[in-house]
Amino acid sequence: MQRWQGLDDVPADQPRSVVAIGVFDGVHYGHRAVVGKAVAHAHRLGAPIVVVTFDPHPDEVVRPGTHPALLSTIDHRCALLAELGVDAVCILPFSREMAALSPEAFVDEVLVSRLHAVAVAVGENFRFGHRAAGDPETLAELGVARDFIVDAEPLIAGEGGVWSSTYVRGLVRAGDVASAAYSLGRPHRVEGTVVHGDHRGRELGYPTANLATTPHAAIPADGVYASQLVVAPYTEHATRHPAAVSIGTNPTFDGLERRVEAHVIDLQGSEDLDLYGAHVALDFVGRVRGQIRFEGADALADLVAQMAHDIDDVRRLLG
Repeated sequence: MQRWQGLDDVPADQPRSVVAIGVFDGVHYGHRAVVGKAVAHAHRLGAPIVVVTFDPHPDEVVRPGTHPALLSTIDHRCALLAELGVDAVCILPFSREMAALSPEAFVDEVLVSRLHAVAVAVGENFRFGHRAAGDPETLAELGVARDFIVDAEPLIAGEGGVWSSTYVRGLVRAGDVASAAYSLGRPHRVEGTVVHGDHRGRELGYPTANLATTPHAAIPADGVYASQLVVAPYTEHATRHPAAVSIGTNPTFDGLERRVEAHVIDLQGSEDLDLYGAHVALDFVGRVRGQIRFEGADALADLVAQMAHDIDDVRRLLG
């Protein structure tokens, strides 16, 4: 799959294309329905599939300071879209200038001049152009004059409501990573770089990888989780390891900084992981418990005993 960072990266000889447009944060089931509609059109028309997405999130530009928690990094978003059969992803740098474009100008600059759209797929709640003046009906009207068809996919509802990025963020924020995984069709992922922490875990017999997470990442509620730690994600050298993940402030030690720490379990023999400086991902499978503060003379012993119990629970959740 090709990845274009802005319209200038689009090849000059780009043929007529089927285009799906959206932020697609998380690439949940609703997003997959939109992309699936584009795939169907592409197969019928014999055209390549291009997904147009945006970075940063448009909310941060239109309403500064309101950047939502992100369900996926750009790298993860592109990897998920590639799995759906997309031929190219065009990442448009969302700016004040882009936000000021009229619906007609957006269509002409992006869909007509550069991508030569023959069909466009969007969600029924898609809005575009200055002050969100454009909607799927506007897009369809513009398409008639510019020779492309428009398919607006209805929103998809599950047991808990409409499957939207906002809905999934709420599940993650509440720590319900199992329901989030159901809505996403995969475990929720948090990425980051492994940095040095206080090394208390190693002193207690449970060394952890302390993550400096990517900006605006959707972090689950404080507690302990069953997870898979992925080293070197999106590369041919990626490896997966079962892990117990602690999120919180380490209240037993009067911590103030909220941290994401992963303990890899069941390493074989003398195997060890040197992860400092590495980019890793955590795929959250289930929640074991909430955050607990241990107090009194036996606080450390109680904490170590609880950690052993947590790891047994993680093994069971990971199967």
